[in-house]
Amino acid sequence: MTLHYELTCMFCSLNELISFLHVNQSKERGTVKDKVDFKVDEDVTALRKAIEGLGTTEKTLIDVLTQRSNAQRQLVASAYEKATGRKLVADLEGDTHGDFENLLVALVTPPALFDCNEVIRAIKGPGTTESILTEIFASRSNKQIRDMADTYLKETGRLMIHDLKSEVSGDYAKALLILAEGKRDESTSVDAAKAKEDAKILYEAGEKKWGTDEDKFIDILCHRSVPQLRQTLVEYKNISKKTLQESIESEMSGEVEKLLVAIVKCVKNVPAYFAERLFKSMRGAGTDESTLTRIIVGRSEIDLLDIKAEYKKLFGVSLHSELKSEVSGNYGEALMLLCGTED
Repeated sequence: MTLHYELTCMFCSLNELISFLHVNQSKERGTVKDKVDFKVDEDVTALRKAIEGLGTTEKTLIDVLTQRSNAQRQLVASAYEKATGRKLVADLEGDTHGDFENLLVALVTPPALFDCNEVIRAIKGPGTTESILTEIFASRSNKQIRDMADTYLKETGRLMIHDLKSEVSGDYAKALLILAEGKRDESTSVDAAKAKEDAKILYEAGEKKWGTDEDKFIDILCHRSVPQLRQTLVEYKNISKKTLQESIESEMSGEVEKLLVAIVKCVKNVPAYFAERLFKSMRGAGTDESTLTRIIVGRSEIDLLDIKAEYKKLFGVSLHSELKSEVSGNYGEALMLLCGTED
C-alpha cells in the first residue's frame, strides 16, 4: 500500500488531507530549531560572563539567544535566575538598550507572554494601536489566543477581552472581540454547499446591496474554519466579478476593513500576509522596528522559511538584503541570524 493511499484513507476528503499535510509541514518551517548539543550550564556561564564583565559582550548575547529555541531559552533563563538571584530579562534590560534590548527581551519571553505584552502595548496610553491588534488576532490560532488570554489574566488580574472592549468600538470591536474569544471553528472538513451559501450571503450583503451589511461579513469571516473560508473565497469569485478581498476594500473603510482584509489574507496564505507586513514595515519614513521584531521573533519557529520565500516571490528581493539596508548594528545582526541563511 502506498503512503499516498494510506494517508488518503485516513481522511474524509482531499481538503482534510491538504490541511493535515499543511499543519504538519508548518512545524518544520521555522528558521530556529532546538540546538542539538544544548548545555544549559554552559549558556548560563557565557551569559554571566557577557553581562557581568567589564562592558557587555553583545556578540555572546546574540550567539546564545538567537541560536536556541524559545523552550531552550526558558531553561536558560530559569537556570540563570537560580545561579544569580536575578532575572535574565532584567539584566538584559539593564545592560542593553533600544531596539536591540527589545529584541533580546522578546527572545527570552515565552510566546504567549510576548503576544500578551504586545496587546498591552497596543491598548495602553492615549489611543489604541489597532494595527498590532489586527495582526495578532487575525493570524493566531485558537490555542494561541486562549494561551494569550490566560497569560493576560495572570499578568494583569483582568480579562483581556474586558480591556479590549473598553478600547475599541463599532464594527471593528464586533469583529475583534469575536476573534479574541479564540473559538473559531477548527474542523478540517469542508462543506461545499455551505461555502456556496456563505458566498451568496456575502455577495448580497455587499456588492448587491445599497449599503453594506457588515455584520454578515463579520459573522462568517470570524467564525468559519480556515479550510471552509478558503472554499468560500473560491465560490465568491464564481458569483462575483471581484474577489472577496476586493469587495471588502470597495465596500468598507477604516479599521474593520483592515481587519477583515487581514483575515482574508491569512485564510489565503499566512506567510504571504507576514511577508507583506514586513515589507511595509521597511517602507516610508523610517523603519518600524517593533513590527520587524514581533514578526521575525514570533514566526522564527513556525514559518519564517515560508515567509522568506513569499517575500522574494512578492517583492523580487530577499528579506536578508532588505534587512541589511534597513537595520544595522547588533540589532540588525541578531535579526539576520534569526532569519537563517540568505536565499
